[in-house]
Amino acid sequence: MIETADLLLENKNLQDQLIQSQSKINYLQFQLDQLKRQVFGVKSERFLSMLNAGQLALPIEEENPSEIEKEETFPVEAHDRKKNKQKKNHPLRKPFPAYLTREVEKIYPQGFDENSPEKPIGEEVTEILEEIPGKFYVRQIIRYKFANKETGGVVIGELPSRVNEKGMFGELLLTRIIIDKYCDHLPGYRQEQRFTRAGIKIPYSTLMDVPRQVGNYMVLLYEELKKQSLVCRYLQIDETPHPVQDRETQGKTHRGYLWVYRSVEQRLVLFEYCPGRGTEWPKEILKNYKGFIQTDGYKVYDYFDRRADITSICCMAHARRYFEKALKDHKELAEYFISKLQAVYTVEREIRDENKSEEEILFLRKEKSLPILNELEKWLKENTNHPPRSPISQAVAYTLSRWKKLTVYIEHPFLEIDNNLVENAIRPTVLGRKNYLFSGSHESAQRAAMFYSFFGSCKMNDVNPQEWLADVLVKLPETKTTELYTLLPNYWKNNK
Repeated sequence: MIETADLLLENKNLQDQLIQSQSKINYLQFQLDQLKRQVFGVKSERFLSMLNAGQLALPIEEENPSEIEKEETFPVEAHDRKKNKQKKNHPLRKPFPAYLTREVEKIYPQGFDENSPEKPIGEEVTEILEEIPGKFYVRQIIRYKFANKETGGVVIGELPSRVNEKGMFGELLLTRIIIDKYCDHLPGYRQEQRFTRAGIKIPYSTLMDVPRQVGNYMVLLYEELKKQSLVCRYLQIDETPHPVQDRETQGKTHRGYLWVYRSVEQRLVLFEYCPGRGTEWPKEILKNYKGFIQTDGYKVYDYFDRRADITSICCMAHARRYFEKALKDHKELAEYFISKLQAVYTVEREIRDENKSEEEILFLRKEKSLPILNELEKWLKENTNHPPRSPISQAVAYTLSRWKKLTVYIEHPFLEIDNNLVENAIRPTVLGRKNYLFSGSHESAQRAAMFYSFFGSCKMNDVNPQEWLADVLVKLPETKTTELYTLLPNYWKNNK
């Protein structure tokens, strides 16, 4: 006969197994939901707290449907319709830039022309933007030769400096090809088609050699950008995959990485291609760096915790994402954390929009943000008892273990609350990866990193990358090594 104690023990074991099984099912369901969202769903992290949803409601009075119908069927006089039509307000169109060439087309009323004795009493000007696609021209340089009576030889005028003295492309067209690829993410074969439509046949291999020519020409400027980027007290760091063609294995690519270093104060962004994602890569770049680094908490950055001259901080946006993922399974808890964090971000928005001084930033953060963060820290410590693999447990564990690094920014006005700015700098590389899929070699990947660095820095400084590159290709040969920094986008904007 089975003892009662044995039955109770067996029952307890079965209950424990049921709890573990349910926990595993919930975890697998969570992973499945995240995978579906990644493949099919909307990836926006925008959150509207239900606590504040009522603030969005407008006091609009409901109308009686019968009255609406009566108004719609009531006959309206023609002059009333015309009058109502005239009351519509249309936004004024902004004028086209003054530097654009105007091709004037004059239209006179029937029976009048420019030779009519009557003078016009006014005019209406309509401007329409047009384009002549593929307007190429040939720059023909003629150098005259003269006999030198003093030496008895022949002298000839010198050619201006060029990226490739024997190349078929001028600096303006080289600029266009580079911009098409690294700013507009246009693969080489599409650029080849663009030339073909204009009646110009250029081999694909010639187009693909342009980044190499221009890249080799700008290596010194890239090294200057690297040096200037690391002379600061605050860096934001992230990394993103960058496939590279594997010549040893047909049909496969090597998973390389673009490491990104955003110098907030210098307003420069540095991309560096590395074959892997290990500690050795940022360790080498930052071997002489001293200051703050902000990362997403990836384990390779733990190395810098052991360096006394570097202070490692974390990104609040990454912590928030864990709670955003937990909204479905733990709505009330996740909403509480995100809603509180929204108030903290409101303070940061105020700082950014009103361009506060460092003293004002410190005051606002300690006055408004710090009490909320202290409340959240207490709340996190009180919510550590959830099932280990549940989304809310992962969110709490991730955030609480990094809380000190997440809140360092409160004490330093030049720090940001999150790493979003460096993530924004990465976006163009993702679009490029979708369009031209991979780099043909490790050298090609490093050239891509170079151009992403230049153009990312242009974007940070609100500089037109095409205008910048065209100017730099002309000025670079005549610029002294000690003055190369003047060609970087952050200096060039104010000294062009």
